[in-house]
Amino acid sequence: MPDAPDQKKGYFIGGASFEAPRPAPGLYVVSTPIGNLRDITIRALETLAGADQVLCEDTRMSARLLDHYGIRTPRKALHEHNERARAEGIADEIAAGRVIALISDAGTPLLSDPGFPLVRTLAERNLPVFAIPGPSALLSALAVAGLPTDAFSFIGFLPAKAVARGKAIAALRGRTETLVFYESPRRLDDALAALAEHLGPDRPAAVALELTKRFERVERGTLGELASFFAADETRGEAVIVVAGASEPETPDAADWQAELATALDGQPLRSAVDAVAEKYGLKRKDVYDAALALKAAR
Repeated sequence: MPDAPDQKKGYFIGGASFEAPRPAPGLYVVSTPIGNLRDITIRALETLAGADQVLCEDTRMSARLLDHYGIRTPRKALHEHNERARAEGIADEIAAGRVIALISDAGTPLLSDPGFPLVRTLAERNLPVFAIPGPSALLSALAVAGLPTDAFSFIGFLPAKAVARGKAIAALRGRTETLVFYESPRRLDDALAALAEHLGPDRPAAVALELTKRFERVERGTLGELASFFAADETRGEAVIVVAGASEPETPDAADWQAELATALDGQPLRSAVDAVAEKYGLKRKDVYDAALALKAAR
């Protein structure tokens, strides 16, 4: 049941206490610091303190943050092993008027962290979900990598096994937007080696480590250089790898490919000539086919 209206809840900042009003019923997806405990927003503190319950990826990990700010809200674990089974029950609580906050061990929930099945269940039942934005390793690394930010894709963690990892990376080879990956320290060297192999050793990239912490650092270079560097470097904490997208392919000169198409049509069936030119110049098959018909009609 929700707390009684007269039960005051609050939090502390630097020894000063602040009252936390009870938010409207619903699920609050709250971003928490990725390393530096001071990277918490006032709204996040108010929400965590004023909620009826805080769902934590790991209650022991979250205790460091919540205890630091004097937040005594009851905590329960919600992680990848129980979130699907618990989703409907939590939705029932919210439907009954409860205020529940969701946090992960660090950063924004749902981004390579638990929470998606719960949020989807609430959306399907048309129950309120609110975002309390804040720290994100993804955005922090992107901001300092020195690579284009106008378009990017978050890939998350690559497969742990080498063959699956290689296939996943190879499928990204032609993507022109900046690519962002998360990786564990024990697999960082293997991931960089695989990225260099399948995307090319000269592709610009950056590796961000210990973001917002005392020993924060960003290593920049080509994938080949970074793979060599981290093959011999011992790392701590999860890494964020930011990789430049593939260069935009140059538009082939129409006169060149049409001249080659005309020559191909002299010695090959139309289908074979069209397929060969379309593949060689990276053109849409329909465009080449239409040009081939026009060439035949003109003869």
